[in-house]
Amino acid sequence: MIHVIGGGLAGCEAAWQAASRGVPVTIHEMRPMRPTPVHRTDRLAELVCSNSFRGDKLDNAVGLLKEEMRRLGSIVLQVADRVRVPAGAALAVDRDLFAEGVTRAITGHPLIRIERGEIAQLPVPGDRPVIVATGPLTSGALSASIAEFTGRDHLAFFDAISPIVLAETIDRTRVFRASRWDRSLRGLDDSGAPVAADGEGDYLNCPFTTDEYVRFHEAILGAEKAAIHDFDRTRFFEGCLPIEVMAARGRDTLRFGPMKPAGLTDPRTGRWPYAVVQLRQDTLAGDHYSLVGFQTQLKWGEQGRVLRMIPGLEAAEFVRFGMIHRNTYINGPAVLCDTWQTRARPDLLFAGQVSGVEGYVESAASGLIAGRNAARLAAGLPPVAPPRTTAIGALGYYVSHAEARHYEPSNITFGIMPPLDAPPRSRQERQLATSLRALADLAAWIADEKITSGVITAVSTRS
Repeated sequence: MIHVIGGGLAGCEAAWQAASRGVPVTIHEMRPMRPTPVHRTDRLAELVCSNSFRGDKLDNAVGLLKEEMRRLGSIVLQVADRVRVPAGAALAVDRDLFAEGVTRAITGHPLIRIERGEIAQLPVPGDRPVIVATGPLTSGALSASIAEFTGRDHLAFFDAISPIVLAETIDRTRVFRASRWDRSLRGLDDSGAPVAADGEGDYLNCPFTTDEYVRFHEAILGAEKAAIHDFDRTRFFEGCLPIEVMAARGRDTLRFGPMKPAGLTDPRTGRWPYAVVQLRQDTLAGDHYSLVGFQTQLKWGEQGRVLRMIPGLEAAEFVRFGMIHRNTYINGPAVLCDTWQTRARPDLLFAGQVSGVEGYVESAASGLIAGRNAARLAAGLPPVAPPRTTAIGALGYYVSHAEARHYEPSNITFGIMPPLDAPPRSRQERQLATSLRALADLAAWIADEKITSGVITAVSTRS
């Protein structure tokens, strides 16, 4: 039996991987008995921030990571691919259908059971592996227990959530539909590879003139922000900065960040606008759209006032306003091995954002390997880590080997993977070559692991 604490992306992926190897799993999920500030339902794998899993092509690192996870049998990617919504070259999902799909798969697995209730302390050491996948909103009691185990204070940063607007309240005469550089994906082909499609594009784009942008920037700077505790002592994650933090860095910061117009030609002018706010479809029905990259800590009343200055959103009705929450994580390099086990206690593994990774895909990827290794431990087999030349292996190596004194969570990047022996000169060709090497090395690793996967099932069946 394996115990998984937390029913988010990492916890569900870990449970699925272990159960798929014949090992019984219990997931402990505190919701709805113990709610969090940002979750709305009691479903497993509920997405509370964006509905995007980011890029889905092999010329970017997260696209490679997703492809590796598909080949490793990821339940998160299986469901995500089924409920994807138009999002250019990215993988985005209908968040409600996604949570429903993962919950249905997990609760329907004969070797997985769910126990609702808070786990307030780390379980004592024993012969049953435990995976902590409680996410960034770990309860106070368990957080204190983890801190006592690691012997150090947790690290933390503030994370922000983007607003969502009702589609029928968008003024379609003011916006235009396009994907950046006309890159769009339309599901997967028979081999599971993403299918590109040309068309009118997947995003609604709200174009700004220079004057409109200047007024908008000034309104953001003058808007009242919601108070958050420990603001001065806790930083934001650089990959998910609130718009007001970016606006304060300079007038053009937003225009070269989430509001960049590059690759978005307004068909009415034949030119790129001065700045753009992109709206991404949030549901398969197309009735909700999220503001891409528009995380914010503005007070809700101020959000309504400022965001209705966006061209096309003058009469918008917001289904959800943005908000801020505190993300807590352990110092991975001081605590973890590249197998996602803790160094001080091999039966205890961490996965997901609490382990020190950032992003939906990275969280699920850590759960994938933690679940596989927990199954190996339950069968009396040594844990294994994927090759560093793979994205999923490089992620585990980074979390366990980065500089502990200055550790910060990271999304997967090609920069944390070993360089090619003979790299092509073109950046895109280097990235594609890195991806092809990774997939070849992953195939060899999967073949080696299959030799022992039968042993795990056999041992589990006898016990």
